[in-house]
Amino acid sequence: MAAPPDMEPSALSLELLPTDPLLLILSFLDYRDLMSCCYLSRRLNQLSSHDPLWKRHCKKYWLISEEEKSQRNQSWKAIFISTYSDLGRYIRYYATLKKAWDDLEKYLGQRCPRMIGSLKESVREEDLDAVEAQIGCKLPDDYRCSFRIHNGQKLVVPGLMGSMALSNHYRSEDLLDIDTAAGGFQQRLGLKQCLPLTFCIHTGLSQYMALESVEGRNKYEIFYQCPDQMARNPSAIDMFITGTSYLEWFTSYVNKVVTGGYPIIRDQIFRYVHDKECVATTGDITVSVSTSFLPELSSVHPPHYFFTYRIRIEMSKDALPEKACQLDSRYWRITNAKGDVEEVQGPGVVGEFPIISPGRVYEYTSCTTFSTTSGYMEGYYTFHCLYYKDKFFNVTIPRFHMVCPTFKVSTARMVSEDALETNHNEYAVDEDEDSTDTDEYEDRRRVLDIPAPSGRCPRHT
Repeated sequence: MAAPPDMEPSALSLELLPTDPLLLILSFLDYRDLMSCCYLSRRLNQLSSHDPLWKRHCKKYWLISEEEKSQRNQSWKAIFISTYSDLGRYIRYYATLKKAWDDLEKYLGQRCPRMIGSLKESVREEDLDAVEAQIGCKLPDDYRCSFRIHNGQKLVVPGLMGSMALSNHYRSEDLLDIDTAAGGFQQRLGLKQCLPLTFCIHTGLSQYMALESVEGRNKYEIFYQCPDQMARNPSAIDMFITGTSYLEWFTSYVNKVVTGGYPIIRDQIFRYVHDKECVATTGDITVSVSTSFLPELSSVHPPHYFFTYRIRIEMSKDALPEKACQLDSRYWRITNAKGDVEEVQGPGVVGEFPIISPGRVYEYTSCTTFSTTSGYMEGYYTFHCLYYKDKFFNVTIPRFHMVCPTFKVSTARMVSEDALETNHNEYAVDEDEDSTDTDEYEDRRRVLDIPAPSGRCPRHT
């Protein structure tokens, strides 16, 4: 029977819906919407306070574990609200940065405990506000958020942000605490409104973050400074770009560390990048290569790009004992971005003639320079058998590429380009001149004693 025409269906009321479907719907809401539900009706206020609903948000945004929750002896909702009142402005960044710090501490705690001991405790909001007042610039929220977790580290060796060592050059970068960084804030031309993030006590090298879009830099861009050696203007500073924001810069570095992308050598993080394709096996011997760019020994003007590479030579542990052999010589074929080729031959490596036997590994580091922004090397080692001394064979060195990071030319150079053109002959350089024997300054990886501070490598001219 049809309903009388004058009777309208009653409106659907939340009061009439079962609790379980409503809780399921609320479980899909973000924290903002869930909080808004508290003000819509008495029923929704009660349901949105259902503690399990806030568990997901505590874990998603603040990485709160069950163990930490039991220690705090609070409800999930109370924990979320109290944490939000302290760190709410960083909710976009906190979980990502906290996970990065936790992963880094866990990884290095097992391998470099001394480095973890150099980390400083977090700073307060008022400390960060005081620094902003001191330098007259706003700090980005991702940077502030990171320092609410750890206030950088003490000025120690080794530094948290990676090391590099050659026979006469050593670099190890510390992550600066907020007060030290503020003390190094730059207002001079060429580095105007730039905040140092790292510092090496051996070379004076720092990575800077631009706090404003001035002098050709993007806001919050991170870079190594590179003075223009051909300009008369001391404010002419080129830049090797290392990050577009603090979040991207720090988390990408941590990811390379904790995934084994950067090797740990003698309790230090060495910033060598290994391409999985840079491996070649000849018989029972495998050769692999990792590379790194050294900004402190490079320049854009004149074009001089300095790279170091680390080579690992290993004989399979399953090889027969009579396969033991000794390295006699090396051959390199070096090609720059213009296609210019240089061939180099010489006895041994790093002045040594290593013996390779089943299961043994030999590693060393060396360096080379290019007048172009990229290049590659390949070649082979010549060995002789120890059991059959008249038997010689070659072992392939895989091709490995070296590319300098993105760089920006100083705006001071662009402004005065016409004036520099007048004096071109006085400052002319031969851009086709590359390094010659790359093993001349090689350094064995197993001997990484820190040398005396040196501002230049003899390869840098």
